[in-house]
Amino acid sequence: MPTGKIAVTLEEKTIKEVDRWVREGRFPNRSRALQEALDEMARRHKRGRIAIEAAKLDPREEQELAEEGLGDESWPEY
Repeated sequence: MPTGKIAVTLEEKTIKEVDRWVREGRFPNRSRALQEALDEMARRHKRGRIAIEAAKLDPREEQELAEEGLGDESWPEY
């Protein structure tokens, strides 16, 4: 996986928290702690976007579409 470096400025309390996690062995280093935090944020954002799009769906219309082909004899037998 390609990697890159970026510089960030964090509040002192955030740095202390990250350092505590490293001392406790939750993460091997600061970089890994921040990487995992950003990965989790990306996953949450993606789930949120999916939920927003799913909320736009009409359950009746989706049910009708799902049942539309049931009983259709055009499918080959296996």
